[in-house]
Formats: sequence, structure tokens, C-alpha cells
Amino acid sequence: MAVPVLSISSAEPVSTAAEVLVLGVRKTADGPRLAVGDGAFPSVSSALAGIAATGGVDELRRLPPLDGSTASIALIGLGSGTLTTDSLRYAAGSAARQLTGIDSLALALPVTDGAEALAVLEGAGIGAYAYTGYRVSTIGTTKTPADDIVVHVPAAIADDAAGVVARASTVAAAIHTVRDLVNTPPSDLYPETLAAAAVDVAQGLPLDVEVLDEAALEAGGFGGILAVGRGSVRPPRLVVVRYSPAGATRHLALVGKGITFDSGGLSLKPPAGMVGMKYDMTGAVTALAVVVAAAQLALPVRLTAWLCIAENMPSGAATRPNDVLRMRGGTTVEVLNTDAEGRLVLADGIVAASEENPDAIVDVATLTGAARVAMGERFTPVMGDDEIVKKLVAAGAAVGEVLWHMPMPPELRSLLDSDVADIANAKPGNTSGGMLIAAHFLKTFVGSTGDGDAKRSIPWAHLDIAGVANNPGSPHGGIAKGPTGTTVRTLLRFAEDFSTP
Repeated sequence: MAVPVLSISSAEPVSTAAEVLVLGVRKTADGPRLAVGDGAFPSVSSALAGIAATGGVDELRRLPPLDGSTASIALIGLGSGTLTTDSLRYAAGSAARQLTGIDSLALALPVTDGAEALAVLEGAGIGAYAYTGYRVSTIGTTKTPADDIVVHVPAAIADDAAGVVARASTVAAAIHTVRDLVNTPPSDLYPETLAAAAVDVAQGLPLDVEVLDEAALEAGGFGGILAVGRGSVRPPRLVVVRYSPAGATRHLALVGKGITFDSGGLSLKPPAGMVGMKYDMTGAVTALAVVVAAAQLALPVRLTAWLCIAENMPSGAATRPNDVLRMRGGTTVEVLNTDAEGRLVLADGIVAASEENPDAIVDVATLTGAARVAMGERFTPVMGDDEIVKKLVAAGAAVGEVLWHMPMPPELRSLLDSDVADIANAKPGNTSGGMLIAAHFLKTFVGSTGDGDAKRSIPWAHLDIAGVANNPGSPHGGIAKGPTGTTVRTLLRFAEDFSTP
């Protein structure tokens, strides 16, 4: 779905031409209270008790036009806590998500500065999403969110609106890009077509896109990507997207897992476990969306995204348990579980990224079911070097996404010892610390810079988004059921902060 047209207005909300006007309701000890001052909507305030409004988060109530407004009124709960940019973003996203079957929407939430205006615009733009690409007989009855959204703010904020609107639109577009690609069925989105989509998304921007096909991967020694893709009739790809603005002094590499469908390979998943495995390329499209957004926003940092793309299928040509792979750079890996394939493609990407000596590497991947078990579906575990992990956690907090620093206990590394190769990709039968063990595997492939006493490992962090990338349950805020686009905003903020040492 196209991103809604976002705008800001300093006009009085009551005069809006939109179909629906959204007002915020606070939850207080004395009952619900309308979050607009000066008695602008007295009839709406009087109606709160009669419609059983409480002001709780995600609570939406509808009223007809009142108090001189020609728009119908929608009341969105703001909760009982202190109003913050996060709570305003959440409320705007919830309202835009729930109000469907309309063309235009106006929001009049208690915005007091540019940061809050950005949060409301961003939340509304993210929440107004629907995927209808494969609806035919049901498209006529499918209700979609508004495609025109205006946020009413004080005049002093509206005077400086252009940059706020542009940023919110760019962020929403990045998240919609992730959702659209993840929603596309694997019959149509496979390594070749995902690579083509990356080229299309980069069109017209200061980006260089390189696509390595199976012959180039073979010549380059990308043994992990080739091995995972060997069982499919649709061969793998490595896509490199480069953003190199003039004057940039720092280089950040993003490595994304792009398994367009994961059957488990010969270590076949059970039928129920295979449903939803089109989501296994979310890391790659997250990295893509971040670099595209950075180019659109002209961030002063060099970014390179490595999209490691393959389809993991069983066949007579598929990689077997006990096969030994020679990865990019020469490290050998004994495959003990072909369903631990994401780390194999990422390893090649991390090595290739390391060869360019970036200032830091961040990989993002729907890597382990253990991440969902340990952290649920709203917390993103992050592992790696302490300093870069702290900065990622801080970037997430700044944009309202929760990242959690997880340890890498050194004793777990020995579980990946192999009898015949440098390292094994998994420890069959082990049920403890799977997310942490996977991080140890990836760290093995992070390169170093310098020589002798000056030699150091490239700063690295790993985001396991297996739990947060897809919402299988109840919608919340601007997140509907399905792909979420979570960590796009965190990584974009991290890249922006990374531009200065």
C-alpha cells in the first residue's frame, strides 16, 4: 500500500475538512478527560461517560459530528501516564490503524513541540497500512485506512513543518516497504525477485546496487549462501546496497538475513512450523529500507547493506547434515542442522562486510525461535560488543522501540566445536541458550582491523528479530497483525547518531 499523504495544519481542528477528526482522551482518577483545552469540544466532553469511554490505550470510540465540526469524531485513549512522544505516537498509530473505510483523517492530539508533532505524524503514517495486493473477489469489501492524514498543531510548530513531514513520510515509507515485501507470498518473492525489488526501491536515489548471482557467489567463495540455496530451483543472491555521501567520515555496515522461504531444508520443519516462513527475509529488507531511508534523508554517514538471500528447500541437491562448507574467507563449518541456515548466509555477509573495514557491523535477522521464547514479541534482544549494544539500546529508546542487552556467556562457545571442521553451525539436542549460541557463531566471522598491538575486532552487534518482526496476535498501537517493520526506526536513528564519533 502507498504511504498516506501526511501534512500539518495550524487551523482550528473543528474546521477540518477530513471525514474523521481524532481527539485524545486521558484516563484519570476522576474519569475520562478530553485532552484539548479551552472547552473547544464541550458536547464531546459531556458525551464521554455515556459512551463508556475510559481513556485506556487502544480504546477507540466514535461520535457523530459535534460542536460545529462537520467531521465525525473519533476518541482515542491516551492512557493514564505522563504524555510522552512515545504515548502520542502509539495513540496516533492506533487511531490510524483502527479507522478504516475512510479517505481522510485529521488528528488533534495534545502536541506541544516539533518532536511530538513528528511522533504523531510518524505513528499515523505507520498505522495507516493495509496489504491488498492479492485480494480480488474480496477487494470491494475490504476497508482500508485513510490515504490523506493531517495533524493539527499550534501555529509555532506548523511554521517549521516541512522537515517534520518529510521525515515522518520517509520513516513510514521505509516501514511500509518492509511490510509489503514480507507480505508478498514466496511463490512471487524469491531470491531473484527480491534482488530486483531492491534495485527498484533504490531507483532515483544516490545508491549503488550490486547483485551477485550464483556464478558470482561461486567465484567469490560465498559457501554459506550457496549451500543454503542449493536445495532450491531458484538460486541465491547477494545484494550490496551502498550509500556513500560526500564528506562522510564513518562507515556502518548492515548485514541482513534474507531467507525468502525456510522449509528447514533436509532438517525439515513440521507443517505448522513452516507456515509464516516467508517472514524469514525480514532482516534483509530491514537493512534495505534503512539504507534507502538514510539516502532520502541525506544522512551524513556511509552505509552499506549486505542482503544475504536464499531459499532453504529440501531436494536431492540440498546440503546435508555432516556436510562441511568453506565460507567466504576460508573458515570451515560442519552443518549439523540445515534448519540453522540463517547464520550460514549471515556469516558470508559478515565476512564480506568486514573486508571493507567499516567502523561497525550490525546484523539483523529472524534468527532463532529461542528469541521469541525468551523475549516475547515486543522486546528485541541485542548481543555483541558492549559499547555498540549500548548505543543501539539508546537509539531504540529514543524512538520508542525496546531493545534488551543479552549476554554471550563464553562457556557456550564450546557447544559449537566440531570433530572435523573449524566450527559447527548448531548443537543438535541442546535446548538451552539457542539465541546466545547463535550469536557466538556469528561473532566467529567478524573481522579485525590493524596489525600487532593495534589489531582489534570490528565493533559488532546482532539483533535477533525473530520475535518482533511479525505480530501473530492482537493489534496494538500502529502495529496490526502481520509484519511489523520493527527496528527500522532504531537502526535509522542509530545510523544518524553514528555519523559523529
